[in-house]
Amino acid sequence: MLARPARLLGVEPFFMEFIAGIEESLAERGLSVLLHVVAHQDAELAAYRRWAERRLVEAVAVVNLTAGDRRPALLRELGLPAVLVGSWDEDPAAPAVRTDDAQAVREALTRLVELGHRRVARVSGPAPLLHTRARGAALEEGCRAAGLPPPVTAEGDYSAEAGERLTSLLLTAETPPTAILYDNDVMAVAGLSAAGALDVPVPERLSVIAWDDSVLCRLASPPLTTMSLDVHGYGAAVARALLGLVDGRPVPERGPHLARYVPRGSTGPRTVETAAGTAAGTAAAPGAPAAPGPTAVAAET
Repeated sequence: MLARPARLLGVEPFFMEFIAGIEESLAERGLSVLLHVVAHQDAELAAYRRWAERRLVEAVAVVNLTAGDRRPALLRELGLPAVLVGSWDEDPAAPAVRTDDAQAVREALTRLVELGHRRVARVSGPAPLLHTRARGAALEEGCRAAGLPPPVTAEGDYSAEAGERLTSLLLTAETPPTAILYDNDVMAVAGLSAAGALDVPVPERLSVIAWDDSVLCRLASPPLTTMSLDVHGYGAAVARALLGLVDGRPVPERGPHLARYVPRGSTGPRTVETAAGTAAGTAAAPGAPAAPGPTAVAAET
């Protein structure tokens, strides 16, 4: 069940690849995925009640977990077996396939600091999502530990429109970031377009990192550096957990699944700017102390 605008499914590769990973594994057992898109979580809860009453499904994968999420408790009440997908700490005993979003953010920030960036921003997904919060907390903590200014976060909805609009706001601020971390690939590609429209060259004046690798990232100009998760394999792991529930077997915790840093052409050394704001050179080699200058800002959509 996906509580999100249906229009985003056609442009965001993540869920299509994730569902393909689930479907491929279930097909080996003659089972299939029922995908239902609803407008909000209240509609999702109502749909679960219908599914339980009519015995339409054998198990549920619960995605996009939120703070104070009501779905796990309702599914237990309805007797619908469920696997929790992503960040979830409220019930460690619940069957879950987990991700480590915080460690991936720390890896991305380390690479940006090595390149000399000091103003790092983030364009995030919706704030109620637990993985959005985990990434934000890790970025703020990492910036403090590295002696950087607090990151700027812009909240969006994973759409191209949000990515373009929020990137424009960040880059036209009084102290724009020199690096932006995006919570998905669609917003990052749109951010490239916004930077081009403002004559901000990538990576000469702005480094860009996308979350989730996809064909969009590899075909972008320049190709996007990503925090890449094996999304198909992630879906397959969820399917194995679901099959365990269907078979009545104990389901051990799986994961955490960790995104890895894949460098491409959208990241580079921070440029050193003169007081007039023109590029005067580049930062020292990765790992060298960063020269004083603009810091990177991370914004969320």
